[in-house]
Amino acid sequence: MKCLNDFVLKLKNKEFAPLMLGGMGVDISTADLAVAFANNGAIGHISDALTTAVADKNFKTTFVRDRLKKFKFNKDNDDKNIEQFDLDDIRRAQKMHVKDAMSAKKGNGGIFINCMEKLTMNNPRDTLKARLESALDAGIDGITLSAGLHMNSLNLIKNHPRFNDAILGIIVSSTRALKIFLKKAQIVSRLPDFIVVEGPKAGGHLGFGMDWADFNLKKITQEVIDYLKNLKLSIPIIPAGGIFNGKQAVEYMNMGCSAVQVATRFTVSVESGLPDKAKQAYFTAKKEDIIVNYLSPTGYPMRMLKQSPVIGSGLAPNCESYGYLLDKGRCSYIDSYNKTKSELKNPTDKVVVTDKMCICTQMRKYNVWTCGVNTYKLKKTSKQDQNGNYILPPAKEIIDEYLYSK
Repeated sequence: MKCLNDFVLKLKNKEFAPLMLGGMGVDISTADLAVAFANNGAIGHISDALTTAVADKNFKTTFVRDRLKKFKFNKDNDDKNIEQFDLDDIRRAQKMHVKDAMSAKKGNGGIFINCMEKLTMNNPRDTLKARLESALDAGIDGITLSAGLHMNSLNLIKNHPRFNDAILGIIVSSTRALKIFLKKAQIVSRLPDFIVVEGPKAGGHLGFGMDWADFNLKKITQEVIDYLKNLKLSIPIIPAGGIFNGKQAVEYMNMGCSAVQVATRFTVSVESGLPDKAKQAYFTAKKEDIIVNYLSPTGYPMRMLKQSPVIGSGLAPNCESYGYLLDKGRCSYIDSYNKTKSELKNPTDKVVVTDKMCICTQMRKYNVWTCGVNTYKLKKTSKQDQNGNYILPPAKEIIDEYLYSK
């Protein structure tokens, strides 16, 4: 019986251990966590979600404070169109974020960055272009395009000197989405170097509706394999979502996949950016605590723990500080907040928004406990100390279990 490490992931002219860390934001997939993968020959993702806020946290910059100071006058205005991000700030923050991870890498693996199209930032095209280009400028090994169809993303960076040298991939949840992306990719003569097929059991935003349980990762993966085979395209396929151990990973390798992407096991690692309170909540979670809802202003369903502090919060919109999901000056959370507030019988009553969440501020505060469908199994992977707290495993311990267990 083979173990995962008996296989090799080949991307361009490089070889990696066939294990990829998912890019969990906001800074849950920290540089330290991504480096742990790279130093073991695998691929670790960092995320560029809320990069300016992450830079403030990690490098003591003042991007968020400066933005608030600039737009505080507009706080009571529902139209946030004037609240544009400074593209130079985005570039500076992104470069700091990437260089921090790349400079710490010692092994032969890779460090990639996950870039979400749904991070509209009140100027979808220019802010995404700035994020992608600055990541390449800073020397990132690869970019994974996520949370969207990315029909124009490759076109945004086609003139960058590293456009053909860097490793570029896409996350899809269906053959249909892949067809759309490949059609656009052909226009710039640049096919993806890998394809992550994310299934319905993944954590966070899902590429499915509330009928997610009707879908199966192995079936979708096989459909993608067959589709590419019919096109005579040889592009590495990397399934993701619900792959909890090395034995399950090998099952996908035997199907013809090139690697697997994992995340849930690493949310509770020493290197994870989640606060200890959240990590312990993940360990103690029960199966029925894991829910899928439409609280995200992106319009995508999200999987999270029902104990997430964000649920039922009435936090006032904070677009002047963050505003990463603003699009044409609007965000659905602002509408939900205002509607809820207007319906209060007593103006002094607490605002409790039940249909949406202020995802930017709440993600930055680590109050959105997104998780994979197998989170309730984490307790079986650790032991409790004398105080009843679960012991956090180092990332290398989990990586080794994936790579070498049979």
